[in-house]
Amino acid sequence: MTPPSIDAHVRLDPHPTHPSAVMATLTGTQAHIPHVGLEAANWDAVAENTLVLARIDHDEPHWAAKAVRELIAEGITVEIAPWLREAIDVDWALATDSKPWSTLAQLREIFAEAQTIFDGIRHGRLLIHAHALDSGTTVAVGTYLDSGKSVHLHGEDRRRQVEHIFDSPARALVAFERLHGATMRPGPAPMTDTERAAAEARTSLSAPPTEPEPPGPGPETVPAYAADPGDHDALLDEFLDAHGEWSKWRTWSDETTHAIHESQTLRIERIHDAPAHETAWTIAAYETPVSDRTWHLTATSTTPAPVLQELLHHLADGDGLDTAVGGAVDEKSVTAATKPLLEAGWTHTVDGRWIRWTNPSKDAGVLFDAFAAQKPNSALTTWTIWAGPSVDHPTWALHTSPHAPASMLAGLATELAHGTGTRRPLHPGTTQRCTRTPVATTPPVRSSLPVQTRKR
Repeated sequence: MTPPSIDAHVRLDPHPTHPSAVMATLTGTQAHIPHVGLEAANWDAVAENTLVLARIDHDEPHWAAKAVRELIAEGITVEIAPWLREAIDVDWALATDSKPWSTLAQLREIFAEAQTIFDGIRHGRLLIHAHALDSGTTVAVGTYLDSGKSVHLHGEDRRRQVEHIFDSPARALVAFERLHGATMRPGPAPMTDTERAAAEARTSLSAPPTEPEPPGPGPETVPAYAADPGDHDALLDEFLDAHGEWSKWRTWSDETTHAIHESQTLRIERIHDAPAHETAWTIAAYETPVSDRTWHLTATSTTPAPVLQELLHHLADGDGLDTAVGGAVDEKSVTAATKPLLEAGWTHTVDGRWIRWTNPSKDAGVLFDAFAAQKPNSALTTWTIWAGPSVDHPTWALHTSPHAPASMLAGLATELAHGTGTRRPLHPGTTQRCTRTPVATTPPVRSSLPVQTRKR
């Protein structure tokens, strides 16, 4: 049956300032008809007869294609810009062959669920009571106001999922506090970069100023913990070039580099292009080449170059092989590891199982978990070395297992207390903050050392 003719025309174009967002321009005497339909499909009006589709899953072409089919079925004329048609056509082509692309379909289902959660939050249907940081990602507890059901959420952006469902807010909050009381904060978490970009696309079509900005000042000398990360791949290459006792491998996927000491008791895993708040480095030590890990340390990709250099220097020292053994965590080893901090005037406080050392400006610190230290086979972090707004939302962080060598920790503490590095100043009007990087469609491989590799 031929649909009735409607005097409405819809043109779809890419958003002028946000690459994945889609803009719809409506004309005709009955333009209000597609306007209502697009708003019902989660498009936002940004001007008269102009709507924008901006999603946190960056899957706008797929959903724009769905809107096109529905509009055409209603008898509405639709015009699609060439770039957008190409993106839509590619997506439709992928969808026609379901077997090879079943993984894409599964990912799209996960991302759509995350988008639904995000839309519930921004439209006020899902009230977030509190949030916390859990293993480098955000968790939250909230209540759906229409149903009264409460949920625990895990993850950020298009990886956010419902983890648990509760019949009442009280039960959900009690369980959330039991799980995440140490890092729990009231209300929703700060917006991620992806959420902020989507919000900007939904509110403005203005292009950013094109006037060239005046050149900024050159790099400045800052404490080591506040320095720029520099080029981590270059740092690893320089380290390996200078120390022939280390061998280098790279995985077939070319996403990860492994370095192994000739003794096979010290190993480094470097994940290239890891998101800023996720693990980019893992250093592991073994008593023998075939034993379980004695201790390990992880570092995020935003770790300052001077801190990372100090860590690599320790591995290259003459007693580097001794670091494979580690040592028991006791009062003596904790004192030895943190002595440089106290000598530099850092504040020392005890809060239950937590012992904290914080610098005078309170933008860097060391956190020791006395409970985790007594459980050598636990997955709990014993030492956290961080810098940034707070230990819960750091710009960068190192985490270690219980038996990390006190000499290595003392070297890192000395670098924090007395080391310096360079940082390029931010442009006027911007502020230093913790970066949250969107997760790629295919997440980076997160393997545990050792893995099967090929020599490059």
